[in-house]
Amino acid sequence: MGRVRAPRAVVAAVIAACGLLAACGGAAAAAPQAPAATWQYQLQGTVDTSVDAGTFDVDLFDTPAQTVADLKAKGRTVICYLNAGASEDWRPDFGALPKELLGKPLDDWPGERWLDISRPDALRPFLAARFDLCKQKGFDGVEPDNVDGYANKTGFALTADDQLAYNTMLAQLAHDRGLTVGLKNDLDQVEDLVGPFDFAVNEQCAQYRECDALRPFVDAGKPVLHVEYTLALSAFCPPPRGFLSIRKPLRLTAEVQPCPSPRG
Repeated sequence: MGRVRAPRAVVAAVIAACGLLAACGGAAAAAPQAPAATWQYQLQGTVDTSVDAGTFDVDLFDTPAQTVADLKAKGRTVICYLNAGASEDWRPDFGALPKELLGKPLDDWPGERWLDISRPDALRPFLAARFDLCKQKGFDGVEPDNVDGYANKTGFALTADDQLAYNTMLAQLAHDRGLTVGLKNDLDQVEDLVGPFDFAVNEQCAQYRECDALRPFVDAGKPVLHVEYTLALSAFCPPPRGFLSIRKPLRLTAEVQPCPSPRG
């Protein structure tokens, strides 16, 4: 779920310039055009389908297929959130994870433990099943979370190369299923990963003055879905070129404040 860490924020799925949330590489069919050029990020509570947003980023397990279908019938693009870098002991598939791949607990997130992403072959079947479920429920894209374990205290000796290989595998899993995929966090590897990823999801880059790190996505014509939690709208709106920016409560409930549309 949404998360905040220092010095880099971590939480957040696709409004690509090739069509609202379509895989720029051509792996996924273009999503229908939506009426509002903004996004909604809701991971807690029943999804409020009345929110006027072009893209919805919602939980893979907690969101019924019917809700996905209802949103798509309204022309919305729908992204599934899943945790790709840490285990969550309340998820129905938790028992499928080999115990030797579980590392240290995540700070401030009870029930979550880092995964040993240096062993992608061991994790691939587990992840593939999640990506399959995302596709089966009718989602257009996927937001894998916690894809910067190498920069955290995980209990494993993870390297930057381990993370690059793992994140590239995640992009491949998405594209193999016709899904778009967003890069969550991992700002230090943006230049290496902008190619295989279709969009970026970022938390609090305005607060931490990190938004320039996402410029490669903008320059490539790929959107940045950006959320702030504590700053006033006036502190980050209007957003940088290529950004879709909103303000949310940290619990990522239904309430959302998008940057006002430019006058003119």
